[in-house]
Amino acid sequence: MKIARDLLYTNNHEWVKVDGEKAFIGITDYAQTHLGSIVFIDLPGEGDEFDANDILSAVESVKAASDVYIPISGEVIEVNTDLEDNPELVNKDPYENWIVAVKMSNKDEVDELLSPDDYEKLCEKLCKEV
Repeated sequence: MKIARDLLYTNNHEWVKVDGEKAFIGITDYAQTHLGSIVFIDLPGEGDEFDANDILSAVESVKAASDVYIPISGEVIEVNTDLEDNPELVNKDPYENWIVAVKMSNKDEVDELLSPDDYEKLCEKLCKEV
């Protein structure tokens, strides 16, 4: 399992890459591995606004469907439309194939996210429980 060291994480297996006022959001390697082959991603629209922990999108795989929660409040300013026709890109590299970019409305929410080390500990704990 790959954990990118330059990202922040959630307990729900989303990642966040902060770039100034913008934050890119996607699902982690742990999430895509457990979902299996991804066949569809329900993408939000540009201009959609969300509060932290709202459902951002849904990811469907051959095994299951799973909601993706937005870790920080903001307005969607970019959508990775490559995922509309090629959702399997998330399986190939979940950290390069982000779902959305948002303009953060409350940058303090970033402080609530997990560090790579904390996320790694969470994943190790989950693997032991299985």
